[in-house]
Order: sequence, then structure tokens, then C-alpha cells
Amino acid sequence: MDQSLPLPTPGATPGDLERRYWLLATGAAGCAAAAATAVPFVSTFAPSERAKAAGGPVEVDLSDIPPGGTKTVEWRGKPVWIVRRTSEMLAALQGHDAQLVDPQSVREQQPAYARNAARAVRPEVFVAVGICTHLGCSPGAVPAGTANPSLPADWPGGFFCQCHGSTFDGAGRVFKNKPAPTNLEIPPYRYASDTRILIGDDSAA
Repeated sequence: MDQSLPLPTPGATPGDLERRYWLLATGAAGCAAAAATAVPFVSTFAPSERAKAAGGPVEVDLSDIPPGGTKTVEWRGKPVWIVRRTSEMLAALQGHDAQLVDPQSVREQQPAYARNAARAVRPEVFVAVGICTHLGCSPGAVPAGTANPSLPADWPGGFFCQCHGSTFDGAGRVFKNKPAPTNLEIPPYRYASDTRILIGDDSAA
């Protein structure tokens, strides 16, 4: 586009030229201002880095988790376990309250709807953040009856953190006299259907 100043036309007065220069200058300034405001306006449609870091809800399909099986997904940069518990695993949650730090889940490590013996919305599906509450290691699942000097003799099954020896039962409740001070965290979640859950969204729970 030709950016040169307009040539005077025959019969034009000095006032006419001044008006033309002024109109060109204000038009250029208006275009620049429109471009400057368009960039932030368009950028509002893109998620901010803070929003990306916070992370939205994660939808998880439960239908492919077999009885006794576990699926791990990532939510807000954390591993989240989804365990389909068997009737035997649920029965193993009973009878060892005296060995636990917080058997009734009094401390705020779970939403109110998961403050029960199973620490779950539905007992057969256990959802927990797979990070030890001691120093942030990730425990591993250990089945009931496993012989290990670091585990109770009557180990009911649950999770063992190899970093510093903390033990949690099948509901993520920590055993006494271990480094971890609290139960495993239960994230907010809700059922979107009988076979799908939304982790990070409990608006309809």
C-alpha cells in the first residue's frame, strides 16, 4: 500500500491539505489501536497458563477395570488410582481400626461424601491420589497376606510406600507408627454414568 503523502490537487487550499493530513493520521492511529485491542480480545478465548496448570475434570471409563484391578490416570499433575474392589477387598477393610491413625476419616483428606468406611461414593470403586502423605512418594499396591517385615503380620491388603515404609489399608487409611501422618487424599469426583466418573468435578455428587 502506498504510504506517501497525498499530492496537492489543483485549486486545493492550505486548509484542505491540513484536513487531509489529519484524516490520514487519525485513520492510521485508529487501525493501530484496533489491532492492539484485537490481540488481547482474541487471547481471552485461549486458556491461560494458570488454568492449564489447575487442570479440568478428567473423565475415566470404569468398564475396562476388572475386579481387583486398578487404573491410573493423571489429574492436576498427580497420579489418581481407580480400584475396582472385590467383596473380599471390602471385607478386609473391617477389623483393624485400632491399628489406624484415622479410621473414621475425621481429618480433611476427603470430601464429605467419602467420609465412610470405604472412603468412596460407591464402595466397590475406590478413587485416591496415589501420593504418600509423608514426602510425596508413590506407594504400590500389596495384596492381603503378603509376607514382608515392613507390613503387619495380619496384613489386610492395601498400599505400601517403599521410600520410608508407610502403610495404608485398602481404603487408603494410614497405619499407626508410620512416617505418613494422614490418610491418602481422596479427590473430588462424581459419577457421570454407571461406568464413567469425572475426577475433579463433584458438582452433582
